[in-house]
Amino acid sequence: MNALALQKPASVSPIGFTVAPYPASQRLQVVTLSADTVKAFKSSCETYSVQAIEYKPFLRFALAEALDKITDYSLGAFLHATLRDRNTGGFLLEYEGQPVNTEEANQEGDFHVQLSTAISHICGIPNHDAMYGKFYARFTVENKDNSDSYLRQAHRRMELHNDGTFVNEQTDFVLMMKMAEENMDGGDSLLLHLDDWKDLNKFYHHPLAKQSIQWGAPPSKNVSTKVHHPVFIDEDVNGNPQLSYIDQFAEPQNRAQGLYLHAMGESLESEENCINVRVRVGSMLVVQNYMWLHGRDKFVAHEGLRRELLRQRGHFTR
Repeated sequence: MNALALQKPASVSPIGFTVAPYPASQRLQVVTLSADTVKAFKSSCETYSVQAIEYKPFLRFALAEALDKITDYSLGAFLHATLRDRNTGGFLLEYEGQPVNTEEANQEGDFHVQLSTAISHICGIPNHDAMYGKFYARFTVENKDNSDSYLRQAHRRMELHNDGTFVNEQTDFVLMMKMAEENMDGGDSLLLHLDDWKDLNKFYHHPLAKQSIQWGAPPSKNVSTKVHHPVFIDEDVNGNPQLSYIDQFAEPQNRAQGLYLHAMGESLESEENCINVRVRVGSMLVVQNYMWLHGRDKFVAHEGLRRELLRQRGHFTR
């Protein structure tokens, strides 16, 4: 890890973007790219089509370099520092001039893939997403769904969880971007920082906290192997707890494990420090995966309900 990653967020002077804490949580940082930064980045994207960056992985780093250079490399410094600082560990990225209707959102679809790719490759390297077959996944949530997980089920709350629990890949960060939406009411993102969980010590110091649990996934994830790890994985560099948990894909092998996981889920879902985050079209949430749990509130039913999302999840490279 180099000196860049060791900076504190407050020590970085933003160029071409602004920073402010999210109103409901001082931990979550709101990063807003200026109109000039967006204009310059769009110009630099003209030779990097979505197909090109899908076919040629090195072009993804060219996008990251282009955006970071526009900000005199202050954006990369800030994002790295924010994700690595346990007191923050996450940001909501927005930009001036975001879409205000469905037509504008559709027109900006390729740009949103390019922007999210630049951000993810500033943060690290996205892992292969088996569900979509690329380094990112795009999927929709609609009024009716017959899928085998809660991801696309609009009318229920998707409980707090960490990503990457059922794969043998380091999943340091998760990026979630809203590409488009229509007829939406509700469906806010849910976030809980691990250190704000009141029952953290109760479950962290439990006899089963470090016992290996089996994890699997339904067919839609396109991952057939089982993995084994405890819910509290190795501590961070300062000895603080890190969590890797999701209620849907845990496969307890005895009653004690089942009851421990059940109690943990009940505690997380009743935690009053969980915050609701309204993500606008064109915005993205990026969180340190083992430090933040995320979920989604339920939507109000509507026949024309539709939301398109983009996801990238990956590992740090410095």
